[in-house]
Amino acid sequence: MTFRSIPAAVSALLLISVISANLGSPALAQSAPAAVEAAGVRDYAIDPTHAQVRMSWNHMGLSNPGATFETIEGVIRLDPGDPAASRVSVRIPVAGVDSGVPALDAMFQNEAFFDAANHPEITFESTAVRFTGLGSAFEIDGDLTVRGVTRPVTLQARLNGSGVHPMTGAPVVGFSAETRIKRSEFGLDVALPMVSDDIDVQITLEASAQ
Repeated sequence: MTFRSIPAAVSALLLISVISANLGSPALAQSAPAAVEAAGVRDYAIDPTHAQVRMSWNHMGLSNPGATFETIEGVIRLDPGDPAASRVSVRIPVAGVDSGVPALDAMFQNEAFFDAANHPEITFESTAVRFTGLGSAFEIDGDLTVRGVTRPVTLQARLNGSGVHPMTGAPVVGFSAETRIKRSEFGLDVALPMVSDDIDVQITLEASAQ
């Protein structure tokens, strides 16, 4: 998102300054594991205004462009007492992809790419969650479905923070995750090998208790 005028940008900066002064820093002072444990088993709805999935690829060995999905929906269930019982369910509308190149965004919708008319969503359903024992890091196994093709993937994830949202009063959590997939496994073989088969995926999101 870009600000269209200098006054708008100044206003935004002033607003951020006021919020920071009133709330203090950090706003979520409670440590991530402690806050999650205190909340117990909860379902957290992904906040679509603070969530993003970015995919990037290599182009002819020269550059690494990418695109983002700005609309993400889903639920995360956290069970601190039994981490393996935690689960993730995510839906990503294909129409929300944004590469910064309108012509490419339009191509992503057609049948050679995501085939949005027949497969309007990308989905992920977790099948296993494993804490690695390294701080807040964990792994999420799951089924990723793209263009109607489902393949297993593993996300390397991290709990960034948690606590009580200073504006809503609801328990909140924040996560980051990453993985690498081969697009050809989902029937996306356009422009191989000039455009890499490997797609790097980075995820960042916030979720609020339901």
